[in-house]
Amino acid sequence: MGDTEVSSERRRVGRSISSFSSFRIIPINDDDTPQSQRINFSPVDSLRSIDEKKDTNVDENDNDNDNDNENANVAEEIESWLPITESRKGNAYTAAFHLLSSGLGNLAFVLPFAFTSLGWSGGIVVFTVFFAWRVYAICLLVSLHEKADGTRYSRYIQLAVVAFGEKLGKILAIFPIVYLAGGTCVMSTITGGNTLQLFYKAICKNDQKCLDRSPSGAEWYLVFICLAILIALFSPNLDSLSWVSFVGSIMGVSYFTILWTLSISKGRLNGVSYNPSHNVTSNMERFRDVLNSIAIITMAFRGQNLILEIQGTLPLNHKHPTKTRMYKGVIASYSFVAMCEFPLAIGGFWAYGNMMPTSGILVAVAKYHQESTPKGLISTIYLMIVIQCLCSFQLFVMPVFDNLERIYVTKKHKACPRLVRSCIKVLYGGLAYFTAVAFPFLISLAKFIGGIALPLSLVYPCFMWILIKKPKRNGLMYWLNMFLGCLGTLISVVQVAGALWYLIVEKFDANFFNP
Repeated sequence: MGDTEVSSERRRVGRSISSFSSFRIIPINDDDTPQSQRINFSPVDSLRSIDEKKDTNVDENDNDNDNDNENANVAEEIESWLPITESRKGNAYTAAFHLLSSGLGNLAFVLPFAFTSLGWSGGIVVFTVFFAWRVYAICLLVSLHEKADGTRYSRYIQLAVVAFGEKLGKILAIFPIVYLAGGTCVMSTITGGNTLQLFYKAICKNDQKCLDRSPSGAEWYLVFICLAILIALFSPNLDSLSWVSFVGSIMGVSYFTILWTLSISKGRLNGVSYNPSHNVTSNMERFRDVLNSIAIITMAFRGQNLILEIQGTLPLNHKHPTKTRMYKGVIASYSFVAMCEFPLAIGGFWAYGNMMPTSGILVAVAKYHQESTPKGLISTIYLMIVIQCLCSFQLFVMPVFDNLERIYVTKKHKACPRLVRSCIKVLYGGLAYFTAVAFPFLISLAKFIGGIALPLSLVYPCFMWILIKKPKRNGLMYWLNMFLGCLGTLISVVQVAGALWYLIVEKFDANFFNP
């Protein structure tokens, strides 16, 4: 009870004493109550009880506040030691660079092939719907990052635990996060190593002696992973990767633009067809190809698991919440993503039609136009892809480093020394290299495993918004998110089944330790 309330209570009791001083107060006798248990109250006793209650409440509140402050300080200190939240000096520009560098990837090269089964109208509609859905899910995550009291969820797993509970949140989120973080790093190693090999062959061209001296696939993987870990050693936290993301963004936008403009400038191939039925012999085969195309489109989008981490690099400002600056970064970055991926998908399908190779537009350019294209331009495209893979590797590996360092910080109760950080990065680089060499076919499994991880991008944000925001059940936002969440779950199940069906029919060959 506060001092003001105590003073008013004293005045009220004082007025009562002066008003009833001339009256004799006769206690009420209750025959059922023993004399020893009867209690006589007086104004002084009332005042004393008020003061004692005040002191007790103040002590309890002080203890609770001290415990809360202590827990908050410990949590804040741990956050300041981990790579993702060690530095919060980002802004809308750095967030846009991070989003753009992580959002563009080599899986988008296969988008024109997805159109061969869907056709013009089906391909454009499906691609547009999934792109809009992706941006909407990102906006949901941005809005859930920061609460009104200043609490921030700078990691996807933290938000999943808050929404679904500790056990269910970890079960639902840990595997997709591990796959998208670690798996993307391994696939970047495979793509970067293979592209380095293509770069070397493009330089050699028809020189047989030069081609004979080419390193093996495993050696190219080693070159890539060494370069990637070298960059990581000089990048202590996510905010320090701003310049890396800037370079990756420039490279990504550049080679996407070169690929679709080069394909259109060369004109359509002779005998090109845009009729999906020309590539199939039965309805079941057509249905399987449609499922495969939808899986390709969903896998072309990436970086969803880094949204909260990227927003965690922005400083806290009560006048301007982090979501305001993050929204600006999302709008800017995904405007560029749309300008890269839509022309690539539509222009690539226009140029090659049903003659598009299953590996995508990069293979199509090399197959149909390598002889008529300057060697320097082809080499430049390969080099840009390698640089962009190196840059995106740094972003996707940061949550892995963050989790590994959290183990050290929790046990030692101090910041991770630089030597320990370096050892963690080198050891993880060795693990990623071994995985890439042992399983060089992981890119072929991307659609299958990606179907398992799809809820992380399109489903969980919708359900988390409902569970955390608790909107009215008859409201538009409630039913919109419920519909999208259920639809995304169904698509995920169908995608996994379709990808597995496709692998069985195509007789998937697992070339272990043969990159």
